[in-house]
Parts: sequence; C-alpha cells; structure tokens
Amino acid sequence: MHIGKGYSPKEFLLWLRRDSYWLLAIATVPTALYQLAGWTWLTLPWVPIALVGTAAAFIVGFRNNATYARAWESRQIYGAIVNTSRSWGLAVMDFVRTSDRLSETDAARTRSRLIHQHIAWLTALRYQLRQPRAWETVQQRHNQEYRNKYFTVAEHQGDLAEELRPLLREQDHAHVLAKSNRATHLLALQGDVVAGLYGQGALEANHRVLLEKLLMDMYGQQGGCERIKNYPYPRQFATINRFFTRVFVWLVPLGLIGEFAKLGTWQVWLAIPASFLIGWVFNAMERVGEATENPFEGQANDTPITSLSRTIEIDLREMLGETDIPKPIPPQNNIQL
Repeated sequence: MHIGKGYSPKEFLLWLRRDSYWLLAIATVPTALYQLAGWTWLTLPWVPIALVGTAAAFIVGFRNNATYARAWESRQIYGAIVNTSRSWGLAVMDFVRTSDRLSETDAARTRSRLIHQHIAWLTALRYQLRQPRAWETVQQRHNQEYRNKYFTVAEHQGDLAEELRPLLREQDHAHVLAKSNRATHLLALQGDVVAGLYGQGALEANHRVLLEKLLMDMYGQQGGCERIKNYPYPRQFATINRFFTRVFVWLVPLGLIGEFAKLGTWQVWLAIPASFLIGWVFNAMERVGEATENPFEGQANDTPITSLSRTIEIDLREMLGETDIPKPIPPQNNIQL
C-alpha cells in the first residue's frame, strides 16, 4: 500500500515503461506509412472508433470499480483480524488465571502459549496469502522491475518454518508444517488448548464459549481472505476489458491520421503524440485495475498484511509483558507491505 501523497511521475513511467514502447510503435508505424509510403487507405472514420472507445471506457470503469471493491474488502477483513486479535489477547489475559487448578507458573505458560500460537496463525496466514496464483500478475516483467527497484516482500524471501519455530512447541511445529493449510490447524491447536483448560476445570464455561467464539470469528476472517485470494476477478470480464482496450488503442491512430490530415500535410505527424497519449491513458487505467485486482499477492497497491500482522504481534507481546518486542515494519519508498 502506497502511503505517500502519490506516485511520482518517475515511478509511474517506470511501471508503464514497456507498455509505452509498443504504444509509441502503434502510433508511429501507420502514420509513417500514410505519410511516407502513401498508404492513404489506412485511415478510418473517427465516429466508429469513438464508439469503441466509449465501450472500452465503460468496461474499464466497471472493472476498476469491481477490483477496488475487492481491495477494500480485503482491508476490512484485515481490520477485523486486528480487532479480533486484540480481543483474543485481552480474553486470554483475563480468563487464564491462577487458581486451585492452575498454578501461577502454569497460567503464565498457558497464556504465553495461546498468544504465541495466535502470532503463529498470523504468520502462517500471511505466508499463505502471498503464495502466487496462475491469474495473478506479480510475475509480470513490469511488476518485477518495479518491485526490484522500490521494495522487497518478506514472505517471498523468508522461511515459514523458521518463523514458526520460536512461536510453537516442537511437536506443534512438526504437526502444523505437515498440513497443507497451516493457518487452519494453528487455530485448531488453540481450540485444543482451550478445551484442555476447560476439561481440567481451569476455565469457566462462559469463558470457554467466548474464546471459542473468537476462534470461530478468526476462521471466518481467514475464509474471507481465502475467498479473495482463491477466487479471481472473473476472467471473462478481465479478458474482454483487455481486448476492448487493445482494439481501441490499435484503432486510434487510424482515426486520428485522417483528422490531422485535414489540417495540412505536416500536421499529420501530430497524430503520433495524440495517439500515444490517448492510448497511454486507456492502457494506464487498465493496468491500474489489474494491479488492484489481487490485494494479497505482494505488490505496491496490496493490503499491508505484513505490517498489520507486526502491529498485532507488538500489541500481544506487550500484553504478555515481554521485553523483546519487535519494531514496527517501516515503509520502503512509501510502500507499506
């Protein structure tokens, strides 16, 4: 997520640099053929091209609204995860207390275990959400170039097993890593601890119900993230959006050549910058929608799940009274991940 005032022209031009090359070629080639080779038949009436442009503008706007809704929903879900995590920490600290069934040492150890398991859940969840999908664009060359220059994604370079090791007991660590959906089984482990406390009489029934309710809320929030991650923006809309944009960009020079030719011989060359500018605007809008489509893949416009997870971790560790508290994750070139 970009947290500055906005992208600089340099950043935006770098991101669209490769697209700009072919847009310039599309604008230049037909104009040169018309003017230098005498291919006057290349011109087309502007009215039908404008109709295609209108259709392209509508579908680009529709797609951008839909992809923004996906991005906003992802931020709402992670906002709910922040709130539920703090509620979990508060409930654990209040309910798991010293009693005739639980010594002070055991109570402190159990509170630490439950909260560390929750931090492990946040860690496993963000690693799962950063895993690539076939429809995502994180591996496209222009996105790779931008990412390599301006930021790095921790989950693309880190090791989940090593991050989970200090948070889990050895047997829990091995159990979780043996599963395909690690986050799901980490919540199940927390449920096992809660059930064990209730079974030995160290937890009241209403307290167990509240803790289980919080775990169920976390399952729902994880499911919301997985729904966005695993169900792409419908491919038929994405395909027709790209198709309409490309067709319009290809047709624009053919319509502008004839319009500028009416102004004079040399004015025909003005079709090149005009075609390039119109095509660049439509292509940029299409790229922005594409970049907003998958808010967990690890791009500059994603929901900052790494930073949010660190914020939660800091809060929970401070609730435990720990002194070795990690620092908040700073933005990289105004990109918060």
